[in-house]
Amino acid sequence: MKEIWGQWDDEVKQLFYCHYGDLPYLLDVKVDEHLFRALAQYWNSTYSCFTFGKVDLVPTMEEYTTLFHCPKIQVDRIYARPANVPAFSKKLMNITGMSEQWVTTRIKQKGDYKCIPWRNLMDLVLAHPDVKKRVDVFALSIYGLVIFPKALGHVDEAVADFFDRLGKGTTAVPVILAETFRSLNACRRAGEGRFIGCAQLLLSWFHSHFWKVEKVSYRIFSENYSPLKELVATPRRDDVTEENWMTVLQNLQEEDVEWRAPWMVPDEILYRCGDFDWVPLLGVWGAVGYAPLLALRQYRSRQFTPPTYGLAQCEFMFTGNN
Repeated sequence: MKEIWGQWDDEVKQLFYCHYGDLPYLLDVKVDEHLFRALAQYWNSTYSCFTFGKVDLVPTMEEYTTLFHCPKIQVDRIYARPANVPAFSKKLMNITGMSEQWVTTRIKQKGDYKCIPWRNLMDLVLAHPDVKKRVDVFALSIYGLVIFPKALGHVDEAVADFFDRLGKGTTAVPVILAETFRSLNACRRAGEGRFIGCAQLLLSWFHSHFWKVEKVSYRIFSENYSPLKELVATPRRDDVTEENWMTVLQNLQEEDVEWRAPWMVPDEILYRCGDFDWVPLLGVWGAVGYAPLLALRQYRSRQFTPPTYGLAQCEFMFTGNN
């Protein structure tokens, strides 16, 4: 995928950025497996946050929205999976512009779910006569292979349904957070397992909070500023063992944390939903809740533990077409 992106000219890349934000930078984020495994062990399923001793941190809607550099049209509407999901083939026809015959012959069955191989989508990205369709299919592939990597080398049907809604002004951020939290919960409960979320984005968020920044660049106030681009360009050590990472995280003190990410500009924050002191998040395969009030210190405000009654019961998995 990186090679394909590198072959595109600036005009096509700008078309992609305009519609899908800074997704391509995720292709350049190196996943430190040792750090990720250590980090996952500090996930607190009870409160849907990371707990390092007395330090509570959680990726927030506002932080992920800023990291993605989301287009303005994709920040207000949330994704809600419909009771009856339209046929996978219809969604792919709409996204790719290809015939029903082309689509149906390439759909595969993986366990209980249908999917389409990346190699077939790659053919469209390389040769589709419509440049906008090339961009759309490439974006779908990033969502299916990097952000929601459920079936390795394939794009899951639920991801295609979600992606089809992006073109209608739906924000991706709550969905990405939901599947991140759900997968972390599943890994913690089982004590192991494959993370079905965007590890690249989670580690980018982590690095933003744990390395002190002495001077914040004025560029963060520019509309063209990309936090992900800057994070990708920042050198990282990749020779630290999981055991050493565990020691570092275990001994974290409040003064070690960059509470507000240096690229965050103060704005409105979502901290509750109705009468609840937590927020339900709908993903592509299920739902989960999180409590942004735990992260108020990330906005330079007072930290406290909010009432979270009902938070755990908010987690569930979609079944069938419901």
